[in-house]
Amino acid sequence: MSYDCDVLVIGGGIVGLSSAYAITRAAPGTRVVVLEKEPGPGRHQTGRNSGVIHSGIYYRPGSFKARFAVRGAAEMVRFCAEEGLPYEVTGKLIVATERQELPRLHALVQRGREHGIPVRELGPAQIAEHEPAVRGLAAIHVGTTGVCDYGAVARRLARLAEEGGAHIRYGAEVRAIGRRSSSVAVRTADGAVLRSRALVNCAGLHSDRVARLAGDEPGMRIIPFRGEYHALAPGRAGLVRGLVYPVPDPAFPFLGVHLTRGIDGRVHIGPNAVPALAREGYDWRTLRAAELAGTLAFPGSWRIARRHWRYGTGELRRSLSRRAFTEAVRRMLPEVRPADLVPAPAGVRAQAVLPDGTLVDDFLFAEAPRTVHVLNAPSPAATASLPIGREVARRALAALGAVRV
Repeated sequence: MSYDCDVLVIGGGIVGLSSAYAITRAAPGTRVVVLEKEPGPGRHQTGRNSGVIHSGIYYRPGSFKARFAVRGAAEMVRFCAEEGLPYEVTGKLIVATERQELPRLHALVQRGREHGIPVRELGPAQIAEHEPAVRGLAAIHVGTTGVCDYGAVARRLARLAEEGGAHIRYGAEVRAIGRRSSSVAVRTADGAVLRSRALVNCAGLHSDRVARLAGDEPGMRIIPFRGEYHALAPGRAGLVRGLVYPVPDPAFPFLGVHLTRGIDGRVHIGPNAVPALAREGYDWRTLRAAELAGTLAFPGSWRIARRHWRYGTGELRRSLSRRAFTEAVRRMLPEVRPADLVPAPAGVRAQAVLPDGTLVDDFLFAEAPRTVHVLNAPSPAATASLPIGREVARRALAALGAVRV
């Protein structure tokens, strides 16, 4: 049988492109094709986030998130420096504004030390030295956090993968997948058929759907949560110097409304997290009936709603009311007013959910004959994209029996 390539990667976000790049480096001469349905790379989760290089302090020791984020943060800084891409290691504050948050803040200190992350504990006066407009009872300073432009990183990974021999096809939406004992065949929306020896699914918001196209039951469903941002009006951007986060609630994979001075100098505030009405539902007007029906028919969606309705009600309120959103921000930044906030582009988080309503809290990989699925790779996947890419490359090349990496 003739093959069009050795490894076919579905998805041209930062994880898919990092995987393609890693394969070309680990096994030079391996023929790699990336299929991306959009006209360019990184148009969804990669290009619609706050640009933070996460330290890894939040994540459970031994988890993929912890291992890959801690390692990935250092690698992302080095990659940006070597490739001449904009970045800055700013550090960040995690601020407790209520007494009941203090035990969770102290637990983060211990976790940071377990991970080998530089962490300093701060009192109110020291908070003001870092961020004069921020108020809190206590905080920790995390030294390895930074910011970069992940869209630029994705474009550079695409170029490096192509220099390594990979071919990237944009505007190539996958419509059907057929798998045999010796090959995988993919048909795109324009009718083209490509045959490969192995398949990698890095489809992000559509990863579960692609898995089912391949004949695999992923055991989860992607539930899209829209993260809505505001930005500080230019005349008020001086209220925030760097990165300021609340103490997260461990019951949720979301970090809460935070303050982020990006690589472009704008200060973004958010995100909140509300259910999206489409997998690419970046506003309330975007509704895709079939996708919404699939979400509503999934038992896990209703179990999430029953379990977390109070939290969800608060998120919806902040989505619909700028005043309510401002109230959440004022816990840390009391000077801000509703008029100081201007709408900013939203993102959609591809959150894997189990049938019992459990939000999958780690990166999730699955393997089938000649196939590797990346089923859950939300934040901090961009930070961790280089080690994730190597992990995917190792699994894909093992499926080929080509090399050990």
